[in-house]
Amino acid sequence: MKFKNKILPLLAASGLLLASIVAVRSHAPPMPAKPLALPAQAPYARYIGASGIVEASTDNISLGTSLPGIVKSVQVKVGDKVKKGQSLFEIDDREYRSALELRRAKLLEAKAAVRQARIALEDYRTQYALVKDGNPRAVSVDEVQKRRHAELLADAKLDSAKAAETVAAAESRNTQNDLERLVVRSPIDGEILQVNVRVGEYAASGTLSTPLLRLGKLDSPHIRADIDENDAWRFRNGARATAFLRGNRDINTKLGFVRVEPYVTPKKSLTGASDERVDTRVLQVIYRFERDTLPVYVGQQVDVFIEIPEGKAATKTDQPVRPQS
Repeated sequence: MKFKNKILPLLAASGLLLASIVAVRSHAPPMPAKPLALPAQAPYARYIGASGIVEASTDNISLGTSLPGIVKSVQVKVGDKVKKGQSLFEIDDREYRSALELRRAKLLEAKAAVRQARIALEDYRTQYALVKDGNPRAVSVDEVQKRRHAELLADAKLDSAKAAETVAAAESRNTQNDLERLVVRSPIDGEILQVNVRVGEYAASGTLSTPLLRLGKLDSPHIRADIDENDAWRFRNGARATAFLRGNRDINTKLGFVRVEPYVTPKKSLTGASDERVDTRVLQVIYRFERDTLPVYVGQQVDVFIEIPEGKAATKTDQPVRPQS
């Protein structure tokens, strides 16, 4: 009995001590997680931070088809280098080839009608020539007028036949143009970035949310840097800049200034997060870099730091032009 009286207080004290330890640990601040990659550090004393996205030097060209239809063949794949005018993919052309045969048949018919009308005109012209200067006693005035009117009517029929021939020829050329438009060709020398079209699929015409094919020139890629409009006044044309690869700040490259887009545009939502500000407007500055200095892909985001020279403010020539009132 005495042993029980001694053990119970000890158990109670142990329980109280354990509860206190758990309570203290539960209120202790969590250990900060170790970052997977350290953020990039600006190489300049004064700078503007911008978000950049890699794109082709020709911009990312989105290609489609002006005539919808079933895809007949695709001649390229991602990564292929193409020449200007090279065939990229083709739309089924059987319907248009049948239409072309019909147009050509109508053109032959129209040409035959022109020949017939020309022969008829020559006949009526000869008949009228026989009587127009003849003896009025041998041929009546009424007969002369009839032959004259017949000649004029034949001449009008010839003009009509020629017009029909012109229309048939135009329709034939138009169908031939449609056949050529079914073959989508490269507008530039470049590299295939995306192929979203496959044989047997239906290719719609017009502006699509996902283009059928993307291409661009990647010999000297560009970076489109978005500068917040609140920092736009600090930027100077030709300012030096450095781009850092996201995820590894040790991979970076110097950038060469290309141009400033003169229109301040709304920022695009790139993350899709609900708390991202899409009402922010940005000044877009284009820089270039050598492809082998930065292992990035088109569409990849990078961190861009743009230098602000010490003791130099934006000059009048750097300011946007204000319209005169």
